[in-house]
Amino acid sequence: MDKPGMEIIARCSTTKARVGKLTLPHSVVDTPVFMPVGTQGTLKGVIPKQLKELGIQIMLGNTYHLGNKPGEEVLKKAGGLHEFMSWDRSLLTDSGGFQMVSLVKLAEFSEEGVKFIHPHEKTEMMLSPEKSMAIQNAIGADIMMQLDDVVSSTETDLKRFNLATDRSIRWLDRCIAAHERKDEQSLFPIIQGGLDHELRQRCLKEMTSRDVLGFAIGGLSGGEGKDDFWKMVTLSTDGLPEAKPRYLMGVGYAADLIVCSALGCDMFDCVFPTRTARFGSALVDSGQINLKSGEFSKDFEPIDKKCGCSTCVNHNRAYVHMLFKNNNPTACLMLTIHNVAYQARLMKSIRDAIVDDKFPEFIKEKFLELFGNPSKYPKWACDALESVGVRLGMSSW
Repeated sequence: MDKPGMEIIARCSTTKARVGKLTLPHSVVDTPVFMPVGTQGTLKGVIPKQLKELGIQIMLGNTYHLGNKPGEEVLKKAGGLHEFMSWDRSLLTDSGGFQMVSLVKLAEFSEEGVKFIHPHEKTEMMLSPEKSMAIQNAIGADIMMQLDDVVSSTETDLKRFNLATDRSIRWLDRCIAAHERKDEQSLFPIIQGGLDHELRQRCLKEMTSRDVLGFAIGGLSGGEGKDDFWKMVTLSTDGLPEAKPRYLMGVGYAADLIVCSALGCDMFDCVFPTRTARFGSALVDSGQINLKSGEFSKDFEPIDKKCGCSTCVNHNRAYVHMLFKNNNPTACLMLTIHNVAYQARLMKSIRDAIVDDKFPEFIKEKFLELFGNPSKYPKWACDALESVGVRLGMSSW
């Protein structure tokens, strides 16, 4: 395979959207791409072979959880996570930094790193930039994330954001120094700065001066207002290099994927499609349908007639409903497969529209499908899209 890097093959003539080919050691990834989250080396209930059948080119693993179980030594002996899980396509690992927010009550912070107490095993882990790199080197992911100092986007203490931003820059340099497999694995810095324009621009200036394959946009999708969210996304993409991939962390709703592709993002991940499947929700062009609802007990249509996944081809809504009502775990598996297929199909349709230079028209058609009526379009999405030349029309502003 060629040297890792990004080739931009098409650009939208109106928005900041683009289509790329991201060459990585294990596969070429078509962007914009949604990456399913396999926290511990798998999506719950789905084997890697099934992901390949769905056309998935890259998925995620979680450094904190894999570092705890099976642990760094087992991963090394297994030959890395690719070999361990029998996955010959690309992997991306987060750094463990997100757990600073999700497990904040179990963590102690210092310049050295973050000390965690595992919520179940009660074991202790000091996750430093060096330790994060050691675990990720053992995992062997094609793309690794730097350890960053993550602060909830709803935090109001500006001093804490200043500390986190400057510390993330210092930790990036420690990660670069500790990275032992530079020829095999690429390291992405994570742009921080919260919702503060000046802080985020300072972080962009510092981190883009490092020689890396691509960049992640972090510190968002944590409960902040959507108006703040999209403005920080577009500020970040404006400040990132044109020729390198831009990974927006933690985004998975259909409208968000469409808008943020228009704002210039290339890579996305979120637990949403797999987590919502376990609650009975199937993703469809109009949003979601809950197959636990009794209205589907005699509905013999597939979840989505346009979907070619094994669930839609072989089964109907009534059958999946029955499985859920009987607490059969097969129902979760079926919906997970469908939801992952939906996300992959959505991203392909985004790429195709950009290549055909019909992305603005696609956006308008897709929003009408998702929301049913322009009066229901979210104001933040209308504002974000108008900032890149796409006017959706009336909304409930």
